[in-house]
Amino acid sequence: MEAKTGELVSPGVLAMRVGWCAELVSGMTAALLADHWNSADVALLAGGVDAGGRRLPSQAWMALRRLGWMASAPEGVRVNDRVMRMAQEQAGRLLRGACWRAEVTAGVLATWPADALRRTAEEWDAVRAAVPDGRRLPSSVIKARTRQVAAYLRANGRLPADVFELEDVPRAARMLLLAACDRQQATIERSESDPRRAVLRLQLPTRPDPRSYADWTWVACPITLPPTVPASALLHLPTLRLAGGRVQADMAYTHAVPTTSHTGHTVALGVDWGLNTLLSAGATRLHPDGRISALGSGAQFRAAGVVAKQHRLRRLSEHLHTKADHHQRLIAENTQHELTGKHTVLRDEIRHVSKRRSNLNDALAWAAARWVVDQAIAARASVIYLEDLRSLEARGMGYTLNTRLSQQVRGQIADRIRHLAAEVGIAVVTVPAKNTSKHCPHCLTPLRHRKAPDQPTIAGWKWAICPNPECGWQGDRDQGAWRRIAARGLTHQAKTVTDRANGQMTIPTMVDKLEAAAVITPPTTQPCRTDRSKTGPTRRSTTRPAPRRRRAPSPARPSGPAGQRPEGPAPTDRHRLPRAAHRHQDGQAISTPTRHRPRGAALGAGFHLHAHAAPPRWQPIPATTPDIGSLS
Repeated sequence: MEAKTGELVSPGVLAMRVGWCAELVSGMTAALLADHWNSADVALLAGGVDAGGRRLPSQAWMALRRLGWMASAPEGVRVNDRVMRMAQEQAGRLLRGACWRAEVTAGVLATWPADALRRTAEEWDAVRAAVPDGRRLPSSVIKARTRQVAAYLRANGRLPADVFELEDVPRAARMLLLAACDRQQATIERSESDPRRAVLRLQLPTRPDPRSYADWTWVACPITLPPTVPASALLHLPTLRLAGGRVQADMAYTHAVPTTSHTGHTVALGVDWGLNTLLSAGATRLHPDGRISALGSGAQFRAAGVVAKQHRLRRLSEHLHTKADHHQRLIAENTQHELTGKHTVLRDEIRHVSKRRSNLNDALAWAAARWVVDQAIAARASVIYLEDLRSLEARGMGYTLNTRLSQQVRGQIADRIRHLAAEVGIAVVTVPAKNTSKHCPHCLTPLRHRKAPDQPTIAGWKWAICPNPECGWQGDRDQGAWRRIAARGLTHQAKTVTDRANGQMTIPTMVDKLEAAAVITPPTTQPCRTDRSKTGPTRRSTTRPAPRRRRAPSPARPSGPAGQRPEGPAPTDRHRLPRAAHRHQDGQAISTPTRHRPRGAALGAGFHLHAHAAPPRWQPIPATTPDIGSLS
């Protein structure tokens, strides 16, 4: 709505006016990036000190103004200073983000190996020493940069000078960073009558090329807040972007949450990553005498069907890219080629498939994270221990498994877990993943992995058997892994540190003395106190397979669904089974004949038809019997 005249503004007109403003900001941002996309300017901005020795502000737009890097509007276009701030803020964030990539690329170039595909141990030590914080940097990051440089070397016959020659100028997104503005450009307030609604007031142009300040007017936009925003939260100016012809607001808010600590945890939730079983989790308790016991048999979040859909979309995307590249080679520089139209259609389809993959990954990450945090709340755990798989390399297991491992969304799931756990005061700590599936959780003896529990002589990887005769533990390898992860975290909680770069809690290394105590104490078998001695003759059972038929004739069948069932056994040709009972619930099933009937939420299967999660048991766990109260 126009704030001055009260005239209603349709969603289409609002999207058009926001698009005009975003186009102006994007153009100014692109000009700033083109002028300062070099190693000297990025190093100056990342240094944090201006020419006079003063410390640069944390806000990107203020830091650029301190350095004298000003944004300018196109000739003949009039914009206010706050619009220029949004352009400088976006450009400053992109330039600051390029500093880390420049340092990693410089370290890779300075220690370029003789064989880019296979570094020796000495070459790995050299590149980690040349890269900032290289000892803790995952090897996959260094390998990705190496492949990027190798591709440049094959195309140009020489190594690039730096990342600014290796990469093009970043593309400026069409969005409005209102966080860089003040009340003269945008304001946001909650509705007094409904706390779930807010009103965003901002200045927008009335034409794509505003010639004067009169071409900018105030517009009031009502916003419906999602239920995840608490009623007591302090709202901040959002980021506006266009999606599907509509304006979307990325709302930022601040509210108080419970504090978390590194130590003092007695109940922990251990989470293990898997392939077919995406997540396996369970709770453990640390007793005052140092014993660690498992609270139940654990739970699983199985998403084999969702992962299969991801791989189908990936194969479709690869096929479309292959066709598009072939058309591009045929078209070459001829803009009038007959394949130009088909090439445009393929590019649009590639973007559509990429968006589908992104949305599916995002939905899977939020669902898995919500499940993990719910399990921790149900177990009354104060910490969640995740195994650190940042250095996992998908190689040596065949094309299919390598691709599936590399396409998993572990990083997104971990970020979502930290976000949701912080709101309820639960700490999230990563622990080293070494030997979590290799050693027995009860005695630390190396396990023997078999194909299945009923095939103890056939080698495999799913079922684990402890060869120690005094222990004899056996179970799913993922179920044993979460016990090892939780026990390792509880014994090493005094070694927890916070990473200064990202603020994440982690246990960087293991201590042998503490690792020896990271064992799960097996539950003691309780004797049966009920006397089940035989006190009389065994009751005779009938051999009749069906109940006795009724002596009276059956009533006439009613016309409607109501009435008495006719005589005889129960009908077996039931057309509709109970809720979710007609679907295959096996973990290996990735497709069912009825998958296109009612969707997953209607069948009680969660956010997706093929995502099966063990629900949390929302009941208190008795402190006197820690091995009761299963999360399965």
